[in-house]
Amino acid sequence: MLSPAASQAQTSLSKVWVPDLGNGSYKNPVLYADYSDPDAIRVGDDFYLTSSSFNSAPGLQILHSRDLVNWTLIGAAFQEQLPKLRYREPQHGNGVWAPALRYHNKEFYIYYPDPDLGIFVTKAKNPAGPWSTPVCIKEASGWIDPCPLWDTDGKAYLVHGFAGSRAGIKTILAVSPMAADGLSQHGPDALVYDGHAAHPTLEGPKFYKRNGYYYIFAPAGGVPTGWQLVLRSKSVYGPYEERIVMDQGKTPINGPHQGAWVDTNTGEDWFLHFQDQGPYGRVVHLQPMVWKNDWPVIGEDADGDGKGQPVLTYRKPRIKGKAQPLATPATSDEFSSNQLGLQWQWHANPQDYWAFLNGPLGYLRLYAMPLPENYKNLWQLPNLLLQKLPAETFTATTKLTFQSRAGGEKLGLVMMGLDYAYISLTNVGGKLQLSQSVCRKADKGSPETTTAPVAVPQPNQPIYLRVAVKPGAKCQFSYSSDGQQFQPLGTEFQAVEGKWIGAKVGLFCTRAARFNDSGNADIDWFRIE
Repeated sequence: MLSPAASQAQTSLSKVWVPDLGNGSYKNPVLYADYSDPDAIRVGDDFYLTSSSFNSAPGLQILHSRDLVNWTLIGAAFQEQLPKLRYREPQHGNGVWAPALRYHNKEFYIYYPDPDLGIFVTKAKNPAGPWSTPVCIKEASGWIDPCPLWDTDGKAYLVHGFAGSRAGIKTILAVSPMAADGLSQHGPDALVYDGHAAHPTLEGPKFYKRNGYYYIFAPAGGVPTGWQLVLRSKSVYGPYEERIVMDQGKTPINGPHQGAWVDTNTGEDWFLHFQDQGPYGRVVHLQPMVWKNDWPVIGEDADGDGKGQPVLTYRKPRIKGKAQPLATPATSDEFSSNQLGLQWQWHANPQDYWAFLNGPLGYLRLYAMPLPENYKNLWQLPNLLLQKLPAETFTATTKLTFQSRAGGEKLGLVMMGLDYAYISLTNVGGKLQLSQSVCRKADKGSPETTTAPVAVPQPNQPIYLRVAVKPGAKCQFSYSSDGQQFQPLGTEFQAVEGKWIGAKVGLFCTRAARFNDSGNADIDWFRIE
């Protein structure tokens, strides 16, 4: 099912988090990165997963696994988000919210909401791509978290929630009929469940059918503190019974909810869900699941009351066929091909001249892009090349050379969020200087503060920039001229989340002057260790 490019997309194992313990067991999270609002399916022997991508491009990244523990990135559903002009500028917290991934009539479907524009659908024969241009099947403000269901009689339905920030209502779920091909919504929207009495902030529904029951799996109680609710009915339109099937219990796993029920080719049931870890984003856990009296029980249910709690470690899912080798999503990049690693995302739809790869020479070239006329801070910039944080503790180091051509050009290694910090090389009067900058409440337009600059030790020579992340996402920036001895620069920075996403780490290259040429940075490599 995978293309050669996708199967070769990753050959290196993470040096900071491997969930497979190598002894037949695994540890959570199975994806220690911000794959928010995950949905997953099994097709044959293969599992596929996608998640919210908000304003990042490429969007709707696709992951693949054979055992639900070892995952790799294989593609993305789109390179640019629609409408292209709208998403050419950063749209923090907007764009792709919780998607649903399904397989029907030998095709893969992703349904995703844009809370300001409506419900979109894209299709593919191969999950690694290419995916069709997304089409809007419902123009609406405030419709979110769609999930389709193709019934055994050929009819199709769509369940969804509402965003209070747009619709002025929330905590209710509605179902509407769709055309059999799933590419148009027709007929009235019917209210099937109101959670105000006991399940505030009800959202993220996933639609299933089993043993004659229709099931809606829906998280409630809010992202950091909520629980997993399951509704069931003998009719698509209800009335629905309710049951909480998993909550935090006595574990340290806060807010265990929103995700996907999948089964294996041996008949086991499992559930993938997220946990909000603040600056690290919404990381993905894997829970065992069983059915009792046609209700799911997720996690460990020691007292047998039908409500489970998350496991920290557990035996791996049993699968038929060859065992999958250890695998993790890509993080480091040697820039040795003519395609960016699949882990990278821009902060908005990219322009093709921001960056060029030269695989034979093994570097990524970034050009210094002009700052917008009303520039306040990096929150406004689309040309931030970023990736998700990959573990609780790690270092990100990059080797680069900066060929600056004008004063005010800047190249930085950034830890980006609502607050952000970076270490940068800046052309000041024709000479490169090193400094650390910090911006708090960047989303409010706050200015940066910058340390006293340090002269670059060896101008026109490669330099190494690093950020070391300690538990709690405390970050220390440093630099080196030889890649061995690193000199700290600036004070420790507390990373924080972005708008509905975790913090991200990556690169940018800018210039203050507006003229018809640009300096450039050649990035030799970027390594997570």
